[in-house]
Amino acid sequence: PLRYISKLKELVKHEADKNKSQWKTMGPAKVAVPSPNDFLQKRSKEPKLAPKKKEEDGKKLLPLSVPPRTYHPVTRIKKNFISKNALAVMTGEPKKPRHFCVDTRQGDKYLLEPSGLFPKYINKKNYGVLPKYVIQRNEEMKREEEEYQASVLEQLKKKAMKLLSEEERTNVLKALKKNWEEINRAYQGLPIVTDTRYKQMHKEELELKLKQLEHDIAAIEKHKCIYIANV
Repeated sequence: PLRYISKLKELVKHEADKNKSQWKTMGPAKVAVPSPNDFLQKRSKEPKLAPKKKEEDGKKLLPLSVPPRTYHPVTRIKKNFISKNALAVMTGEPKKPRHFCVDTRQGDKYLLEPSGLFPKYINKKNYGVLPKYVIQRNEEMKREEEEYQASVLEQLKKKAMKLLSEEERTNVLKALKKNWEEINRAYQGLPIVTDTRYKQMHKEELELKLKQLEHDIAAIEKHKCIYIANV
């Protein structure tokens, strides 16, 4: 495709060549010279007040608030400060003596109240009263202690031993004796000759069960009150 050529190319070139010679010196060759009448006058840059408004449509402007001739301003009354001060001294309360503390032989003294030695805090209304944050902290500690004691008691109740009733004790004793009879019957039915390892182990197992049952039966028959731990 053909290269794009602008239609205004010749016009731009003509304008550039036309104004090229004017800039060969310091600025344009022809400069408009200011008129001698347009000079800076005195106080010409100060702000000017707006022109006064004239009466428009028959309405008159409001008069200025000027006091009349009969107006007499109130003058200040002179005060007698000597008598005033004397009256204030006679009617006022006398100054209370200030407490000082002398700590050296030369007579060096300092005020007692700001030193911390004067017990002025005992006269306060809230003297000796616990602060709110201390009361709140004590209540929280007491509540936590009560919750801990309640949890400990609950755990002890869960782990507490249960007393076996007489009926349950009799049933357990009967079951143990019945179990002993069955194991004893099986033990009596063993062969006389135990020539194998299995026969020996079976015999030893039955003997151990019989001994444990006899021990349990004797313990239950001996003790009337039996406690069982809840595990």
